[in-house]
Amino acid sequence: MTPACEQRLDQGLDRLGIAIDTQARERLLALLALLHKWNRAYNLTAVRSAEEMVTRHLLDSASVMPLVRGPRLLDVGSGPGLPGLVLAILDPQLAVTLLDSNGKKVRFQRQAVLELGLDNVTPVQARVEAYRVEAPFEQIISRAFASLSDFVELTEPLLAADGEWLAMKGRAAEQESQALPASIALVERRELHVPGDEASRQLLRLRRAGNILTGSREGSRS
Repeated sequence: MTPACEQRLDQGLDRLGIAIDTQARERLLALLALLHKWNRAYNLTAVRSAEEMVTRHLLDSASVMPLVRGPRLLDVGSGPGLPGLVLAILDPQLAVTLLDSNGKKVRFQRQAVLELGLDNVTPVQARVEAYRVEAPFEQIISRAFASLSDFVELTEPLLAADGEWLAMKGRAAEQESQALPASIALVERRELHVPGDEASRQLLRLRRAGNILTGSREGSRS
């Protein structure tokens, strides 16, 4: 990757308050190079410039890291593996499952996992309606999957009893949150300030309404 990409990544992570080691940095840059290469042939994302990919994909994904605790995270509608691949690189203790129905995007996920040596990531090609697991996830995240109501409804069977949803949203966040059923509680709405991107971004934390009084576990990951 070009020095400009490296500088944008380093400065962006610093502004986000995220410290990484050399291996994580190399993996993020390798992911960027692989995404840029595959995108020319397979049209995985509308973002063409590698420098813009740093901002729109790597840093945007990294911006939610403070609220990711796992230990098991499902990334629904993951596309080429975002934000899941970035989060898995930033926290090797996080067990990430990437779920998408698009074959070429899941093939990219698998190639990235192989080339980057990410043994904490599991790519799955399936429709969310048909996907079932023996052990539900503590957190389920979505970056650009569906409306908030659809996201919650489709993934509720996959969420642990005391788990939470993390929805990365833009300007539609307010309207979509008002359409949630009474059984779902909005625990937190946090502005996401992605370095180099002026677009309105928010992260919504949601739980089943009956669980919001059971005690917060934020910061419990070790």
